[in-house]
Amino acid sequence: MKKAKQPNTYNGGCHCGAVRFQVTVDNYKVADCNCSICRKKGFLHLIVPPEQFTLLQGTEALITYTFNTRVAHHMFCRICGIHSFYRPRSHPDAFDVNVHCLDGDVLDQFQILPFDGANWEQNVHLIR
Repeated sequence: MKKAKQPNTYNGGCHCGAVRFQVTVDNYKVADCNCSICRKKGFLHLIVPPEQFTLLQGTEALITYTFNTRVAHHMFCRICGIHSFYRPRSHPDAFDVNVHCLDGDVLDQFQILPFDGANWEQNVHLIR
């Protein structure tokens, strides 16, 4: 049996550095969603509770985009346009961090699982 990874804290942010955050990870499974917005953004989803996410700087640099049900709050840096995290429709009280926006070369520490978000209503129950 594979040993479970220990919780680890990562820093991350947008391309220009205006937005910086810290996230504590205890679940190393991330979703690669094929819905219209995630496919275009290249977002790899790591959903964490609010106590595991801290915005370190950049509140004033964030712009929010909403569409459809307006439950999800897609935040991005107004300077460089990078979507480092957002508030997802599936977990509106949590943060969804884009693993691509974590500092360093850490992608290989995560298991990437496909998620059929193009058929979101039928599959939302699979999101943890």
